[in-house]
Amino acid sequence: MVNAMDAVFKALADPTRRSLLDELIKQDGQTLSALEERLPMTRFGVMKHLKVLEEAGLVVARKRGREKLHFLNAVPIRLVHDRWVSKFAEPWAATLSELKTSIEEATMEKVFEIYIKTTPERLWQALTDSEMRAKYSFGVGCETDWKPGSRWQGVTPKAPGPISHGEVLEVDPPRRLVQSFQALWSDEVSQEGTSRVTYEIEPVADSCRLTVIHDQLPEGVNDEIYGGWPMILSGLKTLLETGETLTTPGSLMYAEPAV
Repeated sequence: MVNAMDAVFKALADPTRRSLLDELIKQDGQTLSALEERLPMTRFGVMKHLKVLEEAGLVVARKRGREKLHFLNAVPIRLVHDRWVSKFAEPWAATLSELKTSIEEATMEKVFEIYIKTTPERLWQALTDSEMRAKYSFGVGCETDWKPGSRWQGVTPKAPGPISHGEVLEVDPPRRLVQSFQALWSDEVSQEGTSRVTYEIEPVADSCRLTVIHDQLPEGVNDEIYGGWPMILSGLKTLLETGETLTTPGSLMYAEPAV
């Protein structure tokens, strides 16, 4: 049986599949027909390559009405990075984990997917418990009562005020959580306005599939708004499966130093 890491390397080994990922970097959320037009091969050939990429978790397909859209999922790349790339190489290697980032892209939706060996209830707790959330989300907790219509704030002792905030839109434990989101950590990102983040939890055997949909993003949005998701989800998986926290510079950005 091919494990997750092997599937990622196998998928990336083929130049045609890398070309498909390149096309999704240029424009995320494309249909099969759109991708077929960009590659010199048959529709069936594109379908076969997309299947390999989906099995490796590098592409996530979602239905939109009658269409099936394909999104590049950077999380498996982040997991490879966290396993083998030295934390001292983080500044120059960061672009390897941000395959979904492109200044020129015009998409308004980002989709990330990861499998975590845990229960829906424990995963829900990790998403909604402020102290637990801070362990994998750049040291930032989330203060709210988790009731629809309530405000939430991303807080850390290292900042004089919230570094993000929004409204709790939907709460359906332990299956679905929806929040509006506005970044506040710099004047530049605060001007990007409000977007929306949806967490969907689906049990799969002894694990859970967590899908994060960050949408309602303005065209040309600053990539800081969504570029941290691969690190966050990698840290979440590590925490729930091993009890440990990541030590990459990005993961520790607002974390309190160990005593």
